[in-house]
Amino acid sequence: MPDYAALKQKVDELAARAWDVPAIEARVRKLAQEGIPRKKLDPKELLANKQQVLDRVQRRAEEYNFILKNCAQGTALALMEEFGQGNMETLKALTPFPGIGGTGEICGGITGSLINFGLFFGSDDPLDYEAKGKTIRTAQQFMAAFEAKLGHRHCADIIEKVTIGYRLNPGESEEAMATFAKENGFAKCSMVPGIGARLAAEFIIDSLK
Repeated sequence: MPDYAALKQKVDELAARAWDVPAIEARVRKLAQEGIPRKKLDPKELLANKQQVLDRVQRRAEEYNFILKNCAQGTALALMEEFGQGNMETLKALTPFPGIGGTGEICGGITGSLINFGLFFGSDDPLDYEAKGKTIRTAQQFMAAFEAKLGHRHCADIIEKVTIGYRLNPGESEEAMATFAKENGFAKCSMVPGIGARLAAEFIIDSLK
């Protein structure tokens, strides 16, 4: 059962946060210009510093969602940056994924995470069915954990029940997007990419045990 009181507290915290917009924008521009730095992951180091990594990924996903105004991209960029995978083309491909094309369906906190599972667990060999199976199983476990944490998987449901408090699909019209912005939705809904990215990072790190 989701802890809705704790979720509401986090939403309120994000709504009141003083976002360092110039610093976040500068970080995004650097990644856009120079690409995602490649990393050689050290399993022992990641496992030893797991909580620190999860905290950083969560914070970055919140920040990137607020700046990019795209939950799928914000989630994905935080994970790609942390684990040194993907590129800006991957990020561009996620442009239409918040609420699956703005329809209010699957949340970008899920889709942005799933793309990273493909990058991390998938194979360069398209005939590697074992890697495909592992990636899909991880995706299913992650989606169950995401729903357990937030109570929902769909964007419109999360907005209604968790972040804003009433039914609103910002992708359906310019008026709806204006209402979402007026409700400080980009700050409040940054909680969801933060939670998604944190959960996804935990699945990735735990797989290294």
